Amino acid sequence: MKLNIKTIFAASLAALSVSCTDLDVSVDSQYTKLPNSEDAIESTMAGIYFQMRDCFGRRFMEAQALSSDEFVAQSFSGNWLDAYAYSNTSLHNFTDECATIDWMNVMGEGVVKANEVIYSDADPKYIAAARAVRAYFTYLEMDNFGDAPINDETYAAEHGTSLSDRQPRADVARWIEQELLDIADQLPEEPNGENYGKPNKYMAYGLLARLYINWPVYTAASVDQYDAATATNEKLDACVAACDKIISSGKFDLGPAPYRFKFGPTNTELVESGQIKDFIYVMPYHTLNATGMQYGRSHSYKDIKSLALSYYGAKMSNSGGGYIAVTPEASARFCLDGDERNTMVLNGTVHVYDPTTLLPTDEVCLDRNGNPLVLTRDITLVKDNADLDVGDNVEGWRQGNRSIKWFVINDDFKNGRNQSNDIPLIRYADILMMKAEAITRGAKATNGDTPQSLFNKIRSYVSAPTINHAPSLEEIYEERGREFFDENLRRIDMIRFGHFEDEYCFHKKGFENANFDKTRRIFPLHKKNQLDSNPTWKQNPGY
Repeated sequence: MKLNIKTIFAASLAALSVSCTDLDVSVDSQYTKLPNSEDAIESTMAGIYFQMRDCFGRRFMEAQALSSDEFVAQSFSGNWLDAYAYSNTSLHNFTDECATIDWMNVMGEGVVKANEVIYSDADPKYIAAARAVRAYFTYLEMDNFGDAPINDETYAAEHGTSLSDRQPRADVARWIEQELLDIADQLPEEPNGENYGKPNKYMAYGLLARLYINWPVYTAASVDQYDAATATNEKLDACVAACDKIISSGKFDLGPAPYRFKFGPTNTELVESGQIKDFIYVMPYHTLNATGMQYGRSHSYKDIKSLALSYYGAKMSNSGGGYIAVTPEASARFCLDGDERNTMVLNGTVHVYDPTTLLPTDEVCLDRNGNPLVLTRDITLVKDNADLDVGDNVEGWRQGNRSIKWFVINDDFKNGRNQSNDIPLIRYADILMMKAEAITRGAKATNGDTPQSLFNKIRSYVSAPTINHAPSLEEIYEERGREFFDENLRRIDMIRFGHFEDEYCFHKKGFENANFDKTRRIFPLHKKNQLDSNPTWKQNPGY
């Protein structure tokens, strides 16, 4: 990310010491009076906008990625076993002490920060933005943990609820819907420039579309009672309408930048120059001034520091963690002729990539012994148990394919492995795919769009083969697995399409600690930072 943009994001953040247990108090006693200068309120807002920066950069990703069929955890003779945090997440054996799911409190603190602005005399534009972020944080709580607090004074007064107590998931979904509908048109229309990384009108409609497409998941009587085969969705037409708000704006497009550059270390500059028009809502990062993005740490070959020339096209200053590998099933999806997305996964003999073009060269990457680096698609464990141990040696390090989607440059990686790749949270491509899915599920088609035409827009811009028929839901599911690979969407996609309890990689019946209980569709509340801090809360069913 460019430093001139980053000066906004590096503004000092307002320090709040209010915890989740302080929610059920009067507005006057809960929130401090806001400073009245423009710079001060912008600083306060920065603390709200970027509350989830560290979490999105690592722990949130670990929870979403490892609980899906995209990635699998690995340990190396005890290294990166970490009390089974990653292994348990891969096997759906979540516990209330897993580090990968210890972040609900971060969202709760963000809601409190947002309310400081909402219940003040701030300019209405700031109040609308704070409400949008509050709705987004609450959505993440509801999506990942089920029941969640509705920390809204008006709602609490009308419904006789407590601000701190968790409310039924379906009620939370309905509250989020109403909040977004109320404030969408109060938000700025321009997603870039000074609004980059902040809520905008189309972020609200994009989140609404995501809420609507998952409506039967979120409003089921309980998480284990959702059945993808029989569920009906009353919000399909509303989903299409939300998508159309974004499509008809004319502000977004799939190109012209090639797919791979959307996730590279210069993606902010490409947004600024108009080469990337796909980002609706984004979390900005910078290796020095907005740190926390560390996908390369977990995704990269563990021994990457020892390579004379890494597959990133440079000698790397830091080692890789290597504890998140691509599953054989996910790797196999990248098989379409001509598909530019195929280069996102390293499989077999690894070639050195050009850090300018982000494409593989003819040069073969060599391991520490000077031999060609060859990654296996299938993963062989030292022992078939929950350690998921591949061994801490050259043979072990080459087990499993690697995602190179969030391309790493050493100028970033040398700074504590912090990358400058911004993370898009809502993309235009997702809007097109959600509209295609909604119509396929029964929504009325609009504006001449069909599932086939929308599907083929995605295929065409990545040079993948187009289809000559209406896509099935299974084809849409598989295409989402290609387009949104390594973007933290696969977990909820698997749940919605009825695949979360599938067998894949080591998440198989009979494998040690592999869990197939439907209650695993949401995570447990973390003992220390949720249950111990909120004594009236009860652990999620099944844990």
